[in-house]
Amino acid sequence: MKHGMPVRFTAYDGSSAGPEDSDVHLHLANERGLSYLLTAPGDLGMARAYVMGDLQISGIHPGNPYDGLTLLLSNLSFRRPSAGEAIRLLRGLGLQHLKPPPVPPQEHLPRWRRAVEGLRHSLTRDAEVIHHHYDVSNRFYELVLGPSMAYTCAVFETEDATLEEAQAAKFDLVARKLDLQPGQRLLDVGCGWGGMVMHAAKEYGVKALGVTLSLQQAQWAKEAIDAAGLSDLAEVRHLDYREVVDSDFDAVSSIGLTEHIGVRNYPAYFASLRDRLKPEGRLLNHSITRAHNLPVRTGAFIDRYVFPDGELTGSGRIVMDAQDAGLEVQHTENFRTHYARTLRGWSENLERNWDEAVAEVGEGTAKVWGIYMTGSRIAFERNEIQLHQVLATRTDEQGNSGYPLRHTFGV
Repeated sequence: MKHGMPVRFTAYDGSSAGPEDSDVHLHLANERGLSYLLTAPGDLGMARAYVMGDLQISGIHPGNPYDGLTLLLSNLSFRRPSAGEAIRLLRGLGLQHLKPPPVPPQEHLPRWRRAVEGLRHSLTRDAEVIHHHYDVSNRFYELVLGPSMAYTCAVFETEDATLEEAQAAKFDLVARKLDLQPGQRLLDVGCGWGGMVMHAAKEYGVKALGVTLSLQQAQWAKEAIDAAGLSDLAEVRHLDYREVVDSDFDAVSSIGLTEHIGVRNYPAYFASLRDRLKPEGRLLNHSITRAHNLPVRTGAFIDRYVFPDGELTGSGRIVMDAQDAGLEVQHTENFRTHYARTLRGWSENLERNWDEAVAEVGEGTAKVWGIYMTGSRIAFERNEIQLHQVLATRTDEQGNSGYPLRHTFGV
């Protein structure tokens, strides 16, 4: 504890700690919650108890628990007890609490079980983990993301820009970095609900193909494209990017896919995207990154509840592997603070639409999203993670890149 107990803590056995007038109150409601905490120390055990309702938090909204989580992360620090302390603790609490209770239904398989189900980042396993995260409910995503249905970092051009304005600005910035022109062909891999595909078709007259592993996303996108009257230019297919056979695209955009493919697969990933481009074509890779290029294992909560098999590294690794795949990197840009603002907007949407969101997916799933988005917002604010756009060209063997002397997309 850095400055004393910052919150009020009570438990089912009558024990308590912390100031009675604290704005945030944690209550351990029963023995099952204690078992969750003992059998999975750290964020995973706390997440299990919280999702199941055994660890109750008052003083914050579950859809937007920013103030409370900031308080806890700023003041709490945990250490592993010594062997002697652990023995005394278990004797006092009872060995019966060492039997793990059933995990919440929102939790994905542990890493070792996923290995039994299929090789990491195989076509089958990637389809399963994408289904786990993205096929929650299209209506739920509408409530959280807003009309843009853009589940990636927005670009706030002014301090007072709305989330919707910032998402439109993001798509337009990607289009300008790719120098899209009427009649060109764009491939958008990991296209989500088709936002980039529709923006490129509507605003730039581009024939755009999007691919996604989420069947619900593909179905939603097709309906949106038809409703917008863009079906002659825009198309979204339920397809893995590795199975795209089309080539000679003028541009490829990848917005929020790289986080899912695994760092060791970057060389094959960038080689595949390069092969989809015509000579002098452009690639824009937009992805969450770490603030360094050191190997870091994804935390248990994120891996089991949010992005199974997800993996991050620094922008330096992305640039290196893009270059090694034969792409010429022309420009990089960091949007870290923009993602913190984006997550704030999503959390506010979830808080505003909480009752309908709970009715749609259940309280446990809604609570997972509340804590995940808030924790991610804090991580971006504290420079623990970043968001980088990397722009590259398929420069030919004679050194022709098609790139101008200076950037034309502005800042």
